[in-house]
Amino acid sequence: MDIWSTVFSFQDYGELLALVRNSIIAGAVLGIVGGLIGPFVVARNLPFAVHGISELSFAGASGALLVGVDVVTGSLVGSVVAAVLIGLLGSRARDRNSIIAVLMPFGLGLGILCLALYQGRAANKFGLLTGQIVSVDQPQLLSLVIVCAIVVAALLVIWRPLMFASVDPDVAAAAGVPVRTLALVFMLLLGLATAVSVQIVGALLVLSLLVTPAAAALRLTVHPVLVPVLSTVFAVVSVVGGILLALGGGLPISPYVTSISFAIWVVCRVVGPRRRRRDHAPAATTA
Repeated sequence: MDIWSTVFSFQDYGELLALVRNSIIAGAVLGIVGGLIGPFVVARNLPFAVHGISELSFAGASGALLVGVDVVTGSLVGSVVAAVLIGLLGSRARDRNSIIAVLMPFGLGLGILCLALYQGRAANKFGLLTGQIVSVDQPQLLSLVIVCAIVVAALLVIWRPLMFASVDPDVAAAAGVPVRTLALVFMLLLGLATAVSVQIVGALLVLSLLVTPAAAALRLTVHPVLVPVLSTVFAVVSVVGGILLALGGGLPISPYVTSISFAIWVVCRVVGPRRRRRDHAPAATTA
C-alpha cells in the first residue's frame, strides 16, 4: 500500500498542479515536435542516433551545470556537436552506427564526470538523466518554445523533399533532390529536438518521445498525413499524461512517460495487424 501511494498519490493535487503549468505547456510543445520529427527518425533508421545525441546533450548539460551556466545552452551545444559529427561522418549506415557507438560512451562518461565534480543539489544531477517536472521556469519555457518553433518551421519547409529522400534516397538524388544537405539539416533539427526533450524526460529515456509514438503510429497506418498526426497525438498524451501522473507521486517523470508511451505502442501493435486483416478480407473474398 505504501508503494502504491508513492506511485499514485493525489493529495493536494490542485495546489501542485499550479506549480507545473510551465512543464505541462513544455510537455505539450515537445509532444508536437516529437510527433512530427519521429516518423522521419523511424523512416531514416535513426533511433540509435537519437540515443547518441542525447548522451552528448547530457554531457553538455552536465558541463554547464558544473561551471554554473545555463543548462539548456549546454544541452543544445552538446546536441548540435553530436548531430554535426554524425551527419558529416556517418553518411553510410554502417559508418553512422560506428560513430554513434563511439560518441555514446564518451558523452555518458563525460557527463558522469561533470556530475561527480558538481557539488550542488543531487536532484539537479538526477533530473538530467530521468527528467524533472518542476524544473521549467519562464525563461527556459520561452527558449524551449523558440527552439521548438524553429524545428517545426524548418520541418514544414523541407517536409516533401525530406520525405522523398527518406523513402528512396537513390531515386531522390537522381531527381535532383539535395539528399546530403537534407540529411545534415535533418540531423541538426534532430539535435535541437533532442536537446529540448532532455530537459523534460531526461537523457536516458528520450527515445520514448522521439521514437516510440512514431513507431506506434506506423503500426496503424502508413498514410503520409495520418502517421505524423497520430504520432503527435501519442507523444502529447505520453508527455502531458506522464507529467500529470508524476505530479501525484514521488517518482521522476520518466517512468510515467515511458509507461504511457509503451502502453500506446502495445495497443497499436495488437490492433494494427487485426485492422490490416480486416481491411484485406473483402479484397480476398472478392478475388
